[in-house]
This record gives sequence, C-alpha cells and structure tokens, in this order.
Amino acid sequence: MNERTIIGDDTEGPRLGEIGLQQFAPYLMNRIMGRYNASLREDLAKLGLTTPKMRALAVLSVIDNLAISRLAVYAITEQSTLSRALDALEADGLVRRTADPEDSRATRISITEAGRAAFETLWPTMRHSYEHMFAGIDVAERTAFVATLQKMLLNVRKHEF
Repeated sequence: MNERTIIGDDTEGPRLGEIGLQQFAPYLMNRIMGRYNASLREDLAKLGLTTPKMRALAVLSVIDNLAISRLAVYAITEQSTLSRALDALEADGLVRRTADPEDSRATRISITEAGRAAFETLWPTMRHSYEHMFAGIDVAERTAFVATLQKMLLNVRKHEF
C-alpha cells in the first residue's frame, strides 16, 4: 500500500504542483488574510489588542451576547485561545461575562461600551484594509465573489451558522 492509498483512495485529479499555488484557492485565501491581519497589527498593538481579541470585539459589535462556543466559531479562534483573549478583554473592561439563563454550564459574552469604543477606534483601519483589498474590483465582481465565498462556507462549515 503506498502513501497515496493510505491518505485516501481519491488519487484522480491534478496534484498541487500541477494546479500551482497561484491557482489554489485555499492558499490564496490564507495569503490574503495574512496580509489583511498584518495591515492591522500596528493599530491593534496601539490599542493593546491581538488578532483573537480584535476578532472577538468585531463579532460582538455585530452579534452581542454570544455563548463562548458560538463566539469561537464566528471569531475563527480556538476556544482555548479565545478564552485567554476574553480573560484579558474582561480585565480591560472591554467585555463582560454573564451566566447563560438557559444553560447553567454556559457563559455568554457581551461587549461593553468601552469595548465598542475600542472597536470603533480600530474600524477605520479595518475598513481601509478591506477597501484596499477590493481596489480595482467593481461592485458586480465584489458581489459575485462574496456570494461565492458564502457558498463555499456552506460547503465546508460544521455548524448551522
């Protein structure tokens, strides 16, 4: 049995070297997000934030009062990493934890006014980086691209949200 058989029996189709990195969507998406996150680092550091903290505040600024497990999915952060980030955000007064009234084992996270203000300070940089990514791409292309990403997310997601 060779390695390709052990990994999976679907050996048909082109190999990564044949596709090429510049044609492989997961590679391109990771490169784009790496550059996007790098473009925010300086402003994040000025606010005492990290990428996981920023993601938590960004999500909570749109969908507040989330269970930690759901926030981890939306923030695209491992729950253990998110928990440490939330500890720091709570210590800084940017979020608050409350018991879930429907599940005594769960905790809900809400953004505070200070947290919302911190996020609003960062938002212009986030918006600028977002707009820079789409420079030279017309509204129709952008709309089609986002619709394609939404379909892809439906194909790969593990949660109903």
